[in-house]
Amino acid sequence: MSIQASPPVRLPQWLRKPETHFFSVQALKRTLRCYNLHTVCESARCPNLHECFHRGTATFLILGDVCTRGCRFCSISTSSLYKQTSPVDPDEPENVARVAAHMGLKHVVITSVSRDDLPDGGAEHFARTVISVRQAIPEARVEVLVPDFGGNKDAVASVLEAKPHIFNHNIETVPRLYPYVRPQANYRRSLEVLRFAKRSCSEVISKSGLMAGLGEKPDEVRQVLRDLRDVEVDIVTIGQYLRPSLRNLPVAEYIHPKRFDSYRAYGLQLGFRIVSSGPFVRSSYMAEVEASASMEESS
Repeated sequence: MSIQASPPVRLPQWLRKPETHFFSVQALKRTLRCYNLHTVCESARCPNLHECFHRGTATFLILGDVCTRGCRFCSISTSSLYKQTSPVDPDEPENVARVAAHMGLKHVVITSVSRDDLPDGGAEHFARTVISVRQAIPEARVEVLVPDFGGNKDAVASVLEAKPHIFNHNIETVPRLYPYVRPQANYRRSLEVLRFAKRSCSEVISKSGLMAGLGEKPDEVRQVLRDLRDVEVDIVTIGQYLRPSLRNLPVAEYIHPKRFDSYRAYGLQLGFRIVSSGPFVRSSYMAEVEASASMEESS
């Protein structure tokens, strides 16, 4: 399987975003480092980092900053299961809650690396973090963006028992590209995680996201959207894949904003509560706005 060659280095106008909030970024980084915390914003080299840190928001990355998988689109450091992985920090759940409260967050997004070296994939630690945040900031919404836990439904259930408001698991790409883009993942397994979550906890808002520009075809994206609705996903995000480093996959195509608009229109026709689709859309970008809109939709 192959993906088209990378387009010209020069980004189209709609993908240019200035990085101007250096003071805000460094201030928040200092706070995070004081508590030995990581963010996916930094580890995944998100293009929205300056904007989000300036607004005082961030997505916490728990269970360390080294992943046991090697998805080819992701810049997070990886380690084989057979190599030394970092021990889980027992203070991390309380530290996440402490920093989230200090930041004044009303919507807290928690994600993690994949930890296939742990018996439960880190699910108990995930649940502890959710509980700590809910205790520290009772008025805040909590959104989790979880790995697939190897398809372990008991692990998924333990996260749901901690009562996050939003349960997110990203489908990432179309099934044809999985062997090349996500060789250690499985498309059907990810759909089953989402199906199980919604059927186990009908009140939770379910969410998923995928990237465009990896070589997928529009019809394949529309099929993924149909598959996500079939497992009762409420919110979907679609954004442009941007190569975070030279060791990652090249961009196959820069998707024009009009095509993102067409994906949004199609998703809304299918019955999603919210479809956030655009070049800079990321799974947790403006998540608090999506959540508020979804709550209004359901009321």
